[in-house]
Amino acid sequence: METINKTARIQFFFRPFSPDPGVQILIFVAFLVMYLTSLSGNASIAVIVHINHSLHTPMYFFLANLAVLEIFYTSSIAPLALVNLLSMGKTPVSITGCGTQMFFFVFLGGADCVLLAVMAYDRFVAICYPLRYTLIMNWSLCVEMMVGSLVLGFLLSLPLTILIFRLPFCHNNEIYHFYCDMPAVMSLACADTHVHRTALYIISFIVLSIPLSLISVSYVFIIAAILRIRSAEGRHRAFSTCSSHIIVVLLQYGCTSFIYLSPRSSYSPEMGRIVSVVYTFITPILNPLIYSMRNKELKDALRKALRRF
Repeated sequence: METINKTARIQFFFRPFSPDPGVQILIFVAFLVMYLTSLSGNASIAVIVHINHSLHTPMYFFLANLAVLEIFYTSSIAPLALVNLLSMGKTPVSITGCGTQMFFFVFLGGADCVLLAVMAYDRFVAICYPLRYTLIMNWSLCVEMMVGSLVLGFLLSLPLTILIFRLPFCHNNEIYHFYCDMPAVMSLACADTHVHRTALYIISFIVLSIPLSLISVSYVFIIAAILRIRSAEGRHRAFSTCSSHIIVVLLQYGCTSFIYLSPRSSYSPEMGRIVSVVYTFITPILNPLIYSMRNKELKDALRKALRRF
């Protein structure tokens, strides 16, 4: 009981990127610009899809939901990170606040990974079974798949967060990160975390490998179907709708795998923090850019919306 009471009173602090306040201000400006760019880009995609009836198709439904997920995903990290950059890591975070941030980050990140697999299935049906596409990808199935992504993210996040925050935390309360990431928080526990790290590794492997395997299998069939298309224009259009999704998948799964599937002996906290910047700030910016640049219908809708203003 005494250990639980001590843990409940613990406050965490985030280690600054640099002891130099000038460098911290530069990083703050960079993070703020990236955060605002991410918010505006993803919000634009969500709004454009919503107001354009021509974009009310399963592909754009999932794309708009991905954009909304990215907004909440980045917002679970950015505000606290920005405050800590200005305060040189002196802003305390309660154990409840840290657990809440971790829960939403893992929940939204897990849902994001599952949704990317759902989007691959949508492209598989569209290219391999075009005549049956509207029959298979009906709106009730699309909504069920979207809800299923959120439910799986929730079921992943809740037990992992509870598992980690049942650990006792003692005197070392400086997190070597800019948010409450699972490996960084676990390293502060004053107890044996071998079982917890093993559980995190196994769950991360399952959560990352199953959707990635489904995406890979989908694209094997997609590429085979595209190569059978006789017209060069048809092949180009099919590839353009898929290539943007592939780039996003590689970024998301590549960075996440580095953080959660790297052996502990080869894991560097500093490198982990840098890679985390990629998938918490840079990838949410690239998603709207990649999809809008490589998708003619979305580009046309964006142009029409800009002309109205």
